[in-house]
Amino acid sequence: MILAARADAEQAGMRLDDGAKAIFPQLSKGEIRRIIDWGGCNISQTLVRVASRTLKEGDEIALGIMDAERCIDLVYTKQELLYEDKDFLAIYKAAGFNSQRTPYQLKGTVEYAVDSYMKSIGLKDPARVVHRLDRGTSGVMFFPKHKQAATMISDLLKNGRVEKTYWALISAAPDELEWSVNAPIAKLSKFRYGVAQNGKPARTLFRVIGEGPGVTAIEARPLTGRTHQIRVHLAQGGFPIIGDESYGGVPAARMMLHCRSMRFTGARGKLIEALAPTDAAFSAICPVIAEGG
Repeated sequence: MILAARADAEQAGMRLDDGAKAIFPQLSKGEIRRIIDWGGCNISQTLVRVASRTLKEGDEIALGIMDAERCIDLVYTKQELLYEDKDFLAIYKAAGFNSQRTPYQLKGTVEYAVDSYMKSIGLKDPARVVHRLDRGTSGVMFFPKHKQAATMISDLLKNGRVEKTYWALISAAPDELEWSVNAPIAKLSKFRYGVAQNGKPARTLFRVIGEGPGVTAIEARPLTGRTHQIRVHLAQGGFPIIGDESYGGVPAARMMLHCRSMRFTGARGKLIEALAPTDAAFSAICPVIAEGG
C-alpha cells in the first residue's frame, strides 16, 4: 500500500519525519523513520532517505507501507560470492528477497546489497540489474561491474546466449521423463501471466531429475526469457510448482523454484559459470536433489 499526500503551509519548514507524522497520524514516528531508512519514501517522485530533510509547501510525499518483518538486511561479502572477476560477479539470491528496488523498499534488496559490495571494493559504477528472479525464487544472479560488461551480458541475454538451468519441485508425476513446451505467454493481470495466442513466444525444456515421496524434481531450461515462464509452462501442463499458490501449487514454506546455474561465454572466449546450492526448505522436500547438487 502507498500513502500519498501534499505538504501544506502547516508542514512547511518541518522535518520530513515530523511532517509525515502530522499528515499520516495512523503511522508512528518509528514506522515513518523505518520507511524512510529502507527507501520507501519519495518526495515529488524523488527517493529521500534523510528523515531530517526540511519540507516545503506543495511537496508530494509518498510512503510505501511494507510489513516490518520483511525488513531484513542483506549483505554480501567476497567469501559469499558464487563468482567474481574484473567484469562480473554472481551472488546467491535467497527466496523472500526482491531482486531490485520497489516503491516500498531499496535497502534489503539484492540490488542494494550488491551496490554496497561494489562500493566497498572501490567501484564507482552502480549495481545494474540485467536480469531478475522472482521474490520467491532462489539461486544465481549475475551483475556486471561496469557499463561495457552490462552491454555484453544484456546482449547475450537478449539473444538467448546465456544458458540458465532451474530446479523445480512439483507434487505430480509426469508421464514423460523429458518434454518441451512451446507456448506464447501474455500478461493476464497485474501479478499473473498465462499462455495466450497473442503472447510473446516462449519455449522451455523440461526433464525429470529426481523423485521422492509425493514429489518430483524437474530441471527446466528456458530458451526464452518471459516473466514467470517456467511457472506458467509447468502450471499449463498440470504441474504447478510446490509453494506457487498463484498458479495452483500446494502450499509450502516457499516457492520451490531455484536457479541452479547460469553460464555464458565472456570476452576472449572465457567460459563464465556460477552454481548455487539449494536452501534447507528446498532440500527438505526433496533430499535427492540436495544429494545430487
